[in-house]
Amino acid sequence: MLLASTTGWLLSVAVVVAVIVPVFVVLVYNSLAKARVRMQNSFSQIDVQLKRRFDLIPNLVEAVKGYMAHERQTLEAVTQARKAAMDGLAAIGPLSTVVAASRVDALSNSVGVFDGALRRLCGLVEAYPDLKASTNVMQLQEELTSTENRVAFARQSYNDSVMRYNTMRVVFPQSLIAGAFAFTEGALFGASASERALPLVKL
Repeated sequence: MLLASTTGWLLSVAVVVAVIVPVFVVLVYNSLAKARVRMQNSFSQIDVQLKRRFDLIPNLVEAVKGYMAHERQTLEAVTQARKAAMDGLAAIGPLSTVVAASRVDALSNSVGVFDGALRRLCGLVEAYPDLKASTNVMQLQEELTSTENRVAFARQSYNDSVMRYNTMRVVFPQSLIAGAFAFTEGALFGASASERALPLVKL
């Protein structure tokens, strides 16, 4: 009698475990997959805003180059930096996978160089009263500023989603499922090398 009840109890426990474990695995897998999709979607917002920003540059260069013929080096630097940043964005690859940290760092650095060249160009525009008064140039600068704000917001949103995804990956027991199903670490979109450099202060 005792043996039969013990066997029945063990069988009940085995059935419960056999049901609970697969359900737990499916729930954790799905939550990790959803977090990864949110992270990928957040990165696609950076992609959209950067492309929009890159598309504005040829118009800005065209609008100012007649006034700034002797600033050819600055205009060429902006154009080259734009191309390098676009290449960095293209090198990211399909957004259906987790973006490799090395590619995110390369993109961040190329965007940093592009930002620096663009700041130099916009600084030069300030020195030309006719350019400052040009409606076309003013509108392009406003659009660039607006897009820059959107890029910054998209980067923050992406980094937040990466942090949530990476946290889910490393906490126990989700880490067991993440490891078993190859949920790789998401890469943060950090500051570029130029942004991290200490500013030179002249007094």
